[in-house]
Amino acid sequence: MNADFESQGTLTVDRSRFADYVTLTKPELTFLSAVTALGGFYLGTSGSIPLATMFHTLFGTLLVGGGAGALNQFIEREYDAQMKRTENRPLPSGRLTPVEVLLFGVLISAAGLAELFYFTTSLAGILAAITSTTYLFLYTPLKRITWTSTIIGGIPGAIPPMIGWAAARNDLTAEAWVLFGILFFWQMPHFFSLAWMYRKDYERAGYPMLPVVDLTGNRTALQILLFCIGLIPVSLLLTVLGSLGWIYFAGATLAGAAFLFFGFDLFETRSNASARTLFFASLLYLPLLLAFIVIDKL
Repeated sequence: MNADFESQGTLTVDRSRFADYVTLTKPELTFLSAVTALGGFYLGTSGSIPLATMFHTLFGTLLVGGGAGALNQFIEREYDAQMKRTENRPLPSGRLTPVEVLLFGVLISAAGLAELFYFTTSLAGILAAITSTTYLFLYTPLKRITWTSTIIGGIPGAIPPMIGWAAARNDLTAEAWVLFGILFFWQMPHFFSLAWMYRKDYERAGYPMLPVVDLTGNRTALQILLFCIGLIPVSLLLTVLGSLGWIYFAGATLAGAAFLFFGFDLFETRSNASARTLFFASLLYLPLLLAFIVIDKL
C-alpha cells in the first residue's frame, strides 16, 4: 500500500515538473511563432508539400522558440517575482532552480538550431539564430530601459514566417518580407494592449512600457490605431505580388477591418475592457489570415 502511495506521489511530482518545463517554453507564444513559420513554409512551397521538411521546420522552430522563452525567464527571474502575472512561474516560485532553467533553455535551443540547419536549410537556421539572439540580448535588456523595446522586439517576433519561407525555398524574396511586415505590424496592437491591461504590474517591476510612461493613454492608443491601419495594406501585398488571389484578398481585408474596428474602439474609450477585447481579437487575427492563405492556395 505504501509503495502504491509513493508511486502515485512520484508520478504527481514528475507530471508537475514536466508542466513546469512546458511553462518555461512560453507555449502559447512559441506555438503561435511555429504556426506562422508553418504558414511561411506552406506559402513558399510550390507543388507537393515535402512533409518531412515541414515537420523539421515546425519542430525546430518550436524548440528554438521554447528555448528562447526559457532563457528569457532565466534572465528576468527577479523581475518576474515582482509581477502578479508572472510570480507563479517555475523560477520565481522556486519550483525549478536557475541552473535547471539555464541548461534546459540552452539544450533545446541548440537542438532546434541543429535540426533547422541539418534538416532544412542553412538560411532557416541562421534566421532562427538571429531571432533567438536578438530576442534575448537586444529586446530583453531594453525592456528595462525604454518603451521602444516593444517595437525593437517586433523584429525577432516577425522573423518566424521568414524561417518557414527560407526552409521551403532557401531564399528571401519580396513575399518573405511581406510576411515579416504582417507579423511586425500585428505585434504592436497585440503587445501594447497586453501592456495596457497589466500596466500596474509592469510599473511595479520597473518596466517602462508605453502604457506605463504614457499616463494619459493617448500615445498608446494612437500607436495601436496606426499599426492596425498599416496592417491592412501590408497584408494585401501578398495578392499584389501575385502569390495569392482574391479569396485571400477579401479575407485579409475583412479580418484587417475587424481588427481595426477593435483598435479604434480602444482609441475612443481608453478602457481596460477595450484593451482586453483587442488583445483577444489579435489572437484570432493570425489564425484567420493563415486560414485564408491555405484556402486560397488549395
